[in-house]
Amino acid sequence: MDSALFEYLQTYLTDRRKQLFKKVLAERTRHFTVVTEDVYQLHNTSAVMRSCEVFGIQDLHVVEEIEGKRVDKEIAMGAQKWVSLYRYNTIAQCMEKLKREGYQLIATTPHHDSMMLQDFDISRKTALFFGKEDVGLSNTVLENADGFLKIPMYGFTESLNISVSAAIILQDVVTRMRRINIDWRLSDEEIRQLEMDWTQRSIKSVKEIIEHYYNNKI
Repeated sequence: MDSALFEYLQTYLTDRRKQLFKKVLAERTRHFTVVTEDVYQLHNTSAVMRSCEVFGIQDLHVVEEIEGKRVDKEIAMGAQKWVSLYRYNTIAQCMEKLKREGYQLIATTPHHDSMMLQDFDISRKTALFFGKEDVGLSNTVLENADGFLKIPMYGFTESLNISVSAAIILQDVVTRMRRINIDWRLSDEEIRQLEMDWTQRSIKSVKEIIEHYYNNKI
């Protein structure tokens, strides 16, 4: 990262905005990450993104093997500026990447002898998979997941809307994560890179400003 450029771009931000970035980044995590697989309803993926932002989850992985959609900016309500979005054409590609990064792959499903949410061990680095509204997760995920997780329910209804499920699970695991002695925060390097990204996203005509900076520097 160009430190001089970063310092220059920071002059375009208010002190309040710069302090807010530092405060939020200090609470961000990649200990948990979220994957949505072929979610049909556009607003559901957008709502999941918003939940990720609210609960400090930095990365959202969206698999669009069947349903090619874009995140709805209105429903995400600005979360797309602050959450790192990764898109994949196949679920296998996504799972392989997360495995390489050291994540255990946990499928959220009311079936497959799933573990109850309150019993889930939150100490391990975990990718939480959420599936399509009508049929849930694909066989590829179910056959290759390291474990299964479900929300305890006591009524006739078997499952919740995906965005509701994601919000409930994230609130629980993130709250418990912060109570135990594990290194869940971002590294200094990750924080610096995100601070640079967020700074650029906060400035209008940033490409022209950067071009002007380098032209004058020469």
